[in-house]
Amino acid sequence: MTVVYKQAANHVETMIEAALAAADPAGAVRRHLQKDGRSLLVGPYRYDLDRGRLFLLSVGKAALAMGRAALQELEGDIAAGIIIGKPSPGMPARRYTSTVGDGRAQVTIYEAGHPVSDENSLLATKSVIDLIQETAPGDLLLCLISGGSSALLTQPVISLNQWQDLTQALLESGCTINELNCVRKQLDQVKGGGLAELAAPAATISLILSDVVGNPLDVVGSGPTAPDPDSPAEALSVLHRYNIARHVTPETWALITERLTNHRQATSLARFSRLEVRNVIVGDVRRAAEAARTTASDRGFQAQMLTAHLEGEAREVGRVAAALAKDAPPGACLILGGETTVTVCGDGLGGRNQELALSAALRLLGATDRVVCTFATDGEDGPTDAAGALVSAEVPALARREGLDMLDFLDRNDSHGFFRRLAQETERDFLLRPGPTGTNVNDLLFILSYPPS
Repeated sequence: MTVVYKQAANHVETMIEAALAAADPAGAVRRHLQKDGRSLLVGPYRYDLDRGRLFLLSVGKAALAMGRAALQELEGDIAAGIIIGKPSPGMPARRYTSTVGDGRAQVTIYEAGHPVSDENSLLATKSVIDLIQETAPGDLLLCLISGGSSALLTQPVISLNQWQDLTQALLESGCTINELNCVRKQLDQVKGGGLAELAAPAATISLILSDVVGNPLDVVGSGPTAPDPDSPAEALSVLHRYNIARHVTPETWALITERLTNHRQATSLARFSRLEVRNVIVGDVRRAAEAARTTASDRGFQAQMLTAHLEGEAREVGRVAAALAKDAPPGACLILGGETTVTVCGDGLGGRNQELALSAALRLLGATDRVVCTFATDGEDGPTDAAGALVSAEVPALARREGLDMLDFLDRNDSHGFFRRLAQETERDFLLRPGPTGTNVNDLLFILSYPPS
């Protein structure tokens, strides 16, 4: 089967569909959660449903889908539950309840702020704390955790305004998610194993849809049910490394440093070893990337997954993507999964995927029959309506024709502004806009090479 350049958009679309299907949160729950008589099978673990009460917490961008899948399997066995997710785009956050089973149990659904926590995040988390502090020996807390949980499930030891300022500063600093969550774990009561500790004496088991490269349990969602290997000193080192003191008020900085110097907030390995806790990874970017690779092979490409550990500054990864595209033999499809970062220096609008795509496009001029596509599996790239972009040599050619300085847009971190302006001038839209997908397993980078057209 010969692949044809003019079908690139269709090829990318089918690969994305396959990746998202592989990362489907409801399917991930169903594969790892079943009842066997009065036993509950959660991954490789078995629990006696008659031993005590069963409580449910589902939190993250996939919270609603994961929560509904669990409720379908466990109807009649849930004592109470809480679901914390994001509101639909353009809609105000809500709080509502529904009954399950025989109607005596209630599940409360909260919608809260992301990527920066808001009042609803704190309210929802306080409700979780109130619920799990009622547990007794023999009870079980079933947690369903997906990307976005760090913002949605939070009880910081500083004020909300200070927490928001700190989070925003870290998000714009170019730090990795591991570094960001290293700080958050040390300043939050439910992170770094804090949730599992609050739930004791109940047992806790988590099904985790990972949005972090390498699936470190303490980093996904800031590890509410995982021990924290980091220390307050390491968190303080992150803050100094990115000069966060310049971006928060002196009062906030003084309080944060005092907390990190004199308080231990996260759950240590020694304390955690006394808890009955299990964690199971049920989906990640590798699974999504492999599904995309299989689809590309079925379409006639010589497809390879290069890595599921892609990291680095988005614009630098864009350089590498363009170089790989130029060197790829005709009919090749290279797939990479992971998550890049952006150090915000300008006042533009964009996200890591669009910035990566713009950087790659800048270097594709003359490289005909080559395509680079970046895509956020949650459908959201920064504070924009796009998930990423599909670029080729057409982009720099059109930009040159219209007098658009691609490097200037890149330097101002205005990748979204560039693609929007290009669409206005040429009626050619290179952005991908699927809307929220209901899942979140990092980002995907596709590099496609076609025979000369």
